[in-house]
Amino acid sequence: MDAFPTGETEGKIMQRFENKTILITGGSSGIGLAGARRLVEEGARVIITGRTEERLQAAAAELGDNAIAVLDNVSDGKTLERLIPVVEKVGSLDGLWLNAAYAVGAPLEETDKATIEDMFQVNVVAPMLQMGALSSFLNTGASVLVTSSSAVYEGQPGVALYSASKAAILAAARSWASELAPRNIRVNTLVPGPITSNLRSVLPDELRSQFEEKLADVVLLKRVGDAKEAAAVALFLLSDDASYVTGSSYVVDGGLLMS
Repeated sequence: MDAFPTGETEGKIMQRFENKTILITGGSSGIGLAGARRLVEEGARVIITGRTEERLQAAAAELGDNAIAVLDNVSDGKTLERLIPVVEKVGSLDGLWLNAAYAVGAPLEETDKATIEDMFQVNVVAPMLQMGALSSFLNTGASVLVTSSSAVYEGQPGVALYSASKAAILAAARSWASELAPRNIRVNTLVPGPITSNLRSVLPDELRSQFEEKLADVVLLKRVGDAKEAAAVALFLLSDDASYVTGSSYVVDGGLLMS
């Protein structure tokens, strides 16, 4: 009996994305960067965005000649001014991964208007503007992926604002799937659970470690996931392997929502 496929054939990495161009917002770290690495390995040209110049340039250097880096701090509302000229120069997109976001937690009584507006600007307003403006550049048969979060379903205290923002973009993605189906463009949502990433980078190392250990206790697989594991599911959804998958949400949480 033949062995199960490993993603490689005769020592060569699969080339599911050969001659394809994929734009990843928030592609300079975490799940986005892990996905960009795999995409380049599989033959894609990638456009990545990031809000921290040093991290973005490091990611671009790692990814090499098949990557274009765009410094894009979406909190200023000018994301389209930076992205559209780059995409126009490239010509068209075979994939769009709306991944950029940030997370902060705060007690209910400390969630003021400015905090709400700031998070929704980055996590909801910016990707909706990007989707609207970039949809015309998507080729027939292209794939769109939106990153949500298991926080939408967890109901944990202190993260109501972040959870609400991720629920909003998940709901938008379902509507986009209907709207873009006539162009044979698929839209799906990635729902990561506890994954090692920069979302918790604002926490001190010791506190972050304690937080992740606590999460691991309630995850069925008893560990925090790696960004590469979430990226593997993202690449499936972006690829033609998922040609009959749209309007779906794929949870990558080690069984957190089952506990």
